[in-house]
Amino acid sequence: MTLTLAGIISQSTITQLAIFGAVAATVWWLMDAMARRKPRAEQRLEEIREPNSRKSDLLRDVAKGTPTGAMAKVLAKASPTLSAPLKPKTEAEVNKSREKLNMAGFRGENAPQMYWALKVLALIGGFLLGGGALAFTRGMNIDTLTYTGIIAGISFYLPEVVLWIIKRSRQDNIFYGLPDALDLMVVCVEAGLGLDQAMRKVTEEMKKTYHVIAEEFALSNLQLQMGRARTEVLHDLGARTGVDDLKALAAILIQADKFGSSVAQALRVQSDSMRTRRRQMAEEKAAKTAVKLIFPLVIFIFPAIFVVLVGPAAITMINELFPSMSGGK
Repeated sequence: MTLTLAGIISQSTITQLAIFGAVAATVWWLMDAMARRKPRAEQRLEEIREPNSRKSDLLRDVAKGTPTGAMAKVLAKASPTLSAPLKPKTEAEVNKSREKLNMAGFRGENAPQMYWALKVLALIGGFLLGGGALAFTRGMNIDTLTYTGIIAGISFYLPEVVLWIIKRSRQDNIFYGLPDALDLMVVCVEAGLGLDQAMRKVTEEMKKTYHVIAEEFALSNLQLQMGRARTEVLHDLGARTGVDDLKALAAILIQADKFGSSVAQALRVQSDSMRTRRRQMAEEKAAKTAVKLIFPLVIFIFPAIFVVLVGPAAITMINELFPSMSGGK
């Protein structure tokens, strides 16, 4: 009787703690998001009062990964302790994690620590929430512990999956918007602007259509203004995004700057080749559509058509061959 009462108390306590933690985290996140949002009228007044603030928006986005909200600041303070169990032992592994975060757009100094801390929090949250829900519905037994471990393991890898999705989304945005950006750079260069001014113009004009490219070019402009060599800036532009086309563009611009060839011609050739590649990829996907449609046709559509066409004939044959089964005399 004592063991049963202790099990009920522990089960109810775990369930209550899990529900309370989930509700508290949701309310905290909503209040933090609402507190950081400024009214539209106030934003427009700031734009009128400070016209250069529009140009500095992308430069503020460069520091993505830096904690700005209350919850993010709390996570940043707790991240050194939480990330200690997952922190790699070698500098190469740390740089590898930082490279993945850079490709996803998180460039803060403590971004790797916050990433590892999020994985630990996801593990703990999956264990508490999943274990509490299973204990409430199934009771405390071996199956509950097994499923709780599975849910905790899935939750542990959830931040990595989300990071991969964000990285792929950014890379696709860069790939599809880069030909348009190159066309605009060609127009700017042929109009007499330098490469730096052309990149700045692309940053301003493509802020709303292709925000990721504008953000990357804004970071490159910022590095150039800080005095870094153009070769290093262009190399970093291709390396930190992980997009092969942007790496090729950086290599072409570095060669054009090194040998003194026409930058406009290099940009035009690269833009044409990228647009041709994008069209070829679209044609390839269109050609694969017929093959991919075979599986849903065979699994879902053909059985329904088969029943509609053959069903009446089959019923008639059964009635003629086996009249006793159809109720005939």
